[in-house]
Amino acid sequence: MKKHLLVLSALLISFGALAKLPAPTEEAKLKAAETAAKNAHGTKIAGYKLCLAQNKAAAHYFKSQGKAMTTLASTPPCVDPGAFKPASPSAAASVPVTAKKG
Repeated sequence: MKKHLLVLSALLISFGALAKLPAPTEEAKLKAAETAAKNAHGTKIAGYKLCLAQNKAAAHYFKSQGKAMTTLASTPPCVDPGAFKPASPSAAASVPVTAKKG
């Protein structure tokens, strides 16, 4: 009897997991887009810091070896991406916020 109850409860839980989530609202879509933009900017910042660290390590290596620092033609210079700027702050302000009744 306990096995039957266990199986039945497992089936009920699995059917609940198969339920479809509602479509995201415009506000949620905008928030997700802003989060994606922030993550992309964070990746650019990390790449810039890595580039600076690699240049510093290479300069130290060449200095310790007594060799002249040569720049490789295939290596692009480090470019600072700057501060994060939201794509469109007016778009986020134009979305009407609806209060849930309940």
